[in-house]
Order: sequence, then C-alpha cells, then structure tokens
Amino acid sequence: MGGRPPDPPGNSAPEAAELVFDDFYHAHFRGLVVQLTAYTGDRGQAQDLVQEAFCRAYAHWERLARYEDPLAWVRKVAWNLGHNRWRRLRTAQAWLLRQRETHVAEPSPDRVALDTALTKLPPNQRRAVVLHYLADLSVAEIAAQERVAEGTVKSWLHRGRTALATHLRDTNEEVRDV
Repeated sequence: MGGRPPDPPGNSAPEAAELVFDDFYHAHFRGLVVQLTAYTGDRGQAQDLVQEAFCRAYAHWERLARYEDPLAWVRKVAWNLGHNRWRRLRTAQAWLLRQRETHVAEPSPDRVALDTALTKLPPNQRRAVVLHYLADLSVAEIAAQERVAEGTVKSWLHRGRTALATHLRDTNEEVRDV
C-alpha cells in the first residue's frame, strides 16, 4: 500500500491538501535549490527563486496536485523566474552602460570664444550661422526651414559673420592685453 496514511478523523480536505503540499515542498525544495544554484551561480538567489516557485504552486495547489508531475511545473516556474531575472539584469546593465558618462576633452579657448561670440548674435543670425557652418545646410535649406527668402538668409549670414569677426577680434585683443 505504501501511500500516505489515511487522514485522522476530523481533518478537513483543505488541511489534508496542505499536508500533502508540505510533504511535496520538503521532498523537493533542496533538489531544486541545487539545480538553480548551478544555473544562477548564487545559492541565495536560487533559494529565492525556488521559494517563489513554491509560493506560486501553493496558490494553485488544488489544480497542481492533480497533475501527473507537479514537480515539473514547479521546476519550470523556478527556471523561468531565474531566466527572467537574468534577462532583467542584462537589460539593466546594458541601460547603465549606455547612460555612462564618457570623458570629453574640455573645449579649447577658441571654441569658448566662438560660443561666447555666438551668444551675442541676434537669434536669426545665430541660427543661420550655426545651420550653415556647423550643420552644413545650404542657403536654400536654411531658407526653407526658416520660411524666409534666400536673400534674407544671405543677409543674416553676412551680418552674422561680420558681428562674429568683431566679437572674436575684441576677445583676441582682450586676451593679448592680459
């Protein structure tokens, strides 16, 4: 006969199901932890994964107890949890690597002077100069973007270059005087 002894009188079916689950848990917890430890390389994490799988099994024990192999279900859940945790960690690490600051050399004195001079230009001249000389847009492309005539863009560029030359010359003279 070899099965479980009959339930003592007075035990209800839910209590019997809990006893069966307890037996199932105690019989298989250690073996699953060994498997998941080999998979994750971390015994504590493996114990957490197996514990979570058994918690999920307990929540569905009425149905799982009728399965031919409820251990296969618990094992699959534990392995899936381990795989999902690994995938989330890998995604998080990739995100962190992308967010990492890279060392950028500080701007040269010429770049600082140019940036300062650009801030002194009126907005339309500054946009035209930046779009033409830094973004390599043609006069026609700038005119289309700004919705103005090409002659207006040429005027902005001419005035912007003249103003930049003045600002940069003044900055250069100030540096020499110091």
